[in-house]
Amino acid sequence: MRTGARVQDGRLGNDDLRDGVALTNLDQPLFEDAGVSKREFVDYLDAMSDRILPGLRDRPLSVVRILRGQGAFMQKNVPKYTPDFVRTVPVWAEASKREISYALCNDRPTLLWFANQRAVEYHPTLYRVGERDRPTHLVLDIDPPEGAAFGVSLRAALLVRQALAEAGMAGALKTSGSKGVHVIVPVTGATTEEVAAATRALGVRAERLDPQLATTAFVKEDREGKVFLDSTRAGGATVVAAYSPRLRPGVPVSFPLDWDDLAGTDGVDSIEPGQFTVRTALSLLGAGDPWADRLPEPQPLNAELVEHGRQIPVARVAAMHEGKRRARARRGSAEKVAEADQPSDQPS
Repeated sequence: MRTGARVQDGRLGNDDLRDGVALTNLDQPLFEDAGVSKREFVDYLDAMSDRILPGLRDRPLSVVRILRGQGAFMQKNVPKYTPDFVRTVPVWAEASKREISYALCNDRPTLLWFANQRAVEYHPTLYRVGERDRPTHLVLDIDPPEGAAFGVSLRAALLVRQALAEAGMAGALKTSGSKGVHVIVPVTGATTEEVAAATRALGVRAERLDPQLATTAFVKEDREGKVFLDSTRAGGATVVAAYSPRLRPGVPVSFPLDWDDLAGTDGVDSIEPGQFTVRTALSLLGAGDPWADRLPEPQPLNAELVEHGRQIPVARVAAMHEGKRRARARRGSAEKVAEADQPSDQPS
């Protein structure tokens, strides 16, 4: 529990006290198969706080937590025991028809408190508090097919970069911390609907540059082993923050990449997401913050991109209708088979 006054940092055996926040059970494994202790995880987030916090500040936050002996879960609504120093904001959730109290991770004590709760992943919204219809980023989530080399995700990211350039725009690239990558495009002066439309158009334009490599097919069985360009991250969606750990063996992190490092086959094939973990990221970064350095300045959306996107069906809605159509077709086929199997009234 954090006291009202600032308390001197210090190590207390298996526990620490930092910025008035009690950190407990630090010598235990973070989670099964993590390969790191809770102390290593907390130390990483603490050392990275100046780099992580700008991407979290004033954005409703969802975290992925894991409790000892239990499975992982995504936490949106803050628990009742959340300390007073953690700022919160109420957000109406249309899907569940209720108000959710989200945390705002705006400072080091809040980040440390989350770390002590074994909140491993940090997923902020694409908008700031009070600006829900003004997203600050456009996101293309690039997901390779099962078993594919990481390089195919990077090749697909280069398609997105080319499509952006043709629209007079630019974005930054980072690993997702899992098997894919994110292209993040800072935007200004756009509504949620406009950003969503532009994202759909960007995905389709990138797909057209190399339809043998990439697809925007939302239904997995329609992707034919291609890289999926997910253009659905808009509205109330979240994206894992740059430098956030991921809840996977070895605890990889979402790490910024330089477009120049992808030049040529050797560049694409020399990068693996497992290179970037809570144990390696700090030494790879040094004193710098490449994510802040590589993010372009917020830019207006290309109007033609928005208009093109408005002609493209929303992927989730289109997939829902297609799923219903296929279900009807399967039922129809089953009925025909059943009719064919009925015994004839005519003598044989």
